[in-house]
Amino acid sequence: MAMRTWIGTSLLLVAACGDARQGAAVRSTPPPADGTVVAAGADLQQAIDAAPAGARLLLQPGAYRGPFRIGRPLVLWGPPAAVLQADQGCTIRVAADHVTLAGFTVEGSGQRFDLMDGGLHLHGKDLVVDGVTVRRALFGILAEGCQRVAVRNCRVIGTGLPAMGLRGDGIRLWETSDSEVIDNTVTDSRDLVVWYSSRNRLCGNTVLRSRYGTHFMYSHENTVEDCRYDGNEVGVFVMYSRDIALRRNLLARAGGAAGIGLGLKEAGNLTVEDNWFLACTTGAYIDASPLDPRHSNVFRRNVVRFCETAISLHAAQKRSEFTDNRFGDNGAVVKVGGDGDALGCTFVGNWYDTYQGYDFDGDGRGDVPFEFRRLSTQLEGRYPELALLHGAPAMAMVDLVGQVMPLFAPRKLLADAAPRLRAPMPRWTPEVADAR
Repeated sequence: MAMRTWIGTSLLLVAACGDARQGAAVRSTPPPADGTVVAAGADLQQAIDAAPAGARLLLQPGAYRGPFRIGRPLVLWGPPAAVLQADQGCTIRVAADHVTLAGFTVEGSGQRFDLMDGGLHLHGKDLVVDGVTVRRALFGILAEGCQRVAVRNCRVIGTGLPAMGLRGDGIRLWETSDSEVIDNTVTDSRDLVVWYSSRNRLCGNTVLRSRYGTHFMYSHENTVEDCRYDGNEVGVFVMYSRDIALRRNLLARAGGAAGIGLGLKEAGNLTVEDNWFLACTTGAYIDASPLDPRHSNVFRRNVVRFCETAISLHAAQKRSEFTDNRFGDNGAVVKVGGDGDALGCTFVGNWYDTYQGYDFDGDGRGDVPFEFRRLSTQLEGRYPELALLHGAPAMAMVDLVGQVMPLFAPRKLLADAAPRLRAPMPRWTPEVADAR
């Protein structure tokens, strides 16, 4: 009964947190106390050029034709019904410090990838984008060469083209540091990119039906907390980066042959805590991570359920520690490429739904180690083409042969010296209130 309850609850969490927010409206951003009113249809670029530094321009509901360029500190506010439109270049290009864009809607842009055409292109320091909706733009919000940028409470609606590579990125940080991306929603886009960008905080974001929910590359000391990634090809991928923390995130339904909840490539000093990996093809994929012998990676108190493979190692890895995690209802706990195993990683105190042990001393930990051995999984790691037969009766027969014939006994792929007898209750669960 308890297991059925957990299964039903987890599926509800996936559905609630994945679908409920896709239609959520951006919260209204209150206008400044005073400022210069710009009527709909007026020459907004002329008003921007004529405004003194620090001016506040208040847009009225209606359409404003661009593109626009902001080259001095100012505040540009409008209600969602104020729509700034363009069909070439970047709809709004900011090249100044201390600029705030708030409340209005940006629609359209040019379509040239080589020029990074998009809705908002930011370059400067101490910039704020608050409560802005971007739709029908190639790229959504780009921060390039920036410091102390805050992108918060925005909504970016991508093109939704079937070919993911032909979409632009929803939010992109490029050589941007000490910034915040908070409480934004990105749908039907390509990636949320953080490249060559350090000391940034991503919190409370929702990314749906995109390619990479968040993609780090050469970016250090970043934090991802309380985010929702659902229906993407990859939830989060960390490449060539160090000192990344991921806490209390939902990484759900990363499907297809390449579906990965969390991927690591030559990434070190990661802290992965209190996350939920649900219904992904691969929960966590680890390739040459950590690469630096001084680094380690820690996976602690995560829930990994309904995945084809909970942990997939490209080859035998070292200096990764898995502690107090919950592994249940997965096709395989671990899969290792080549002819390797996961014995170089530390697994201690995790809960496995397939553990068959006992606890005579009553300390809540099994008195015999948990060992994962499966001939079909071992063979799939060595011969990836066998994945085509995954779940077929033939592979079930392979596992049966491995169990009853000592000649074909599978090797040990994983060992946990102190498995839990009872599944640990998560410190955090995704909010089901979103389903209302």
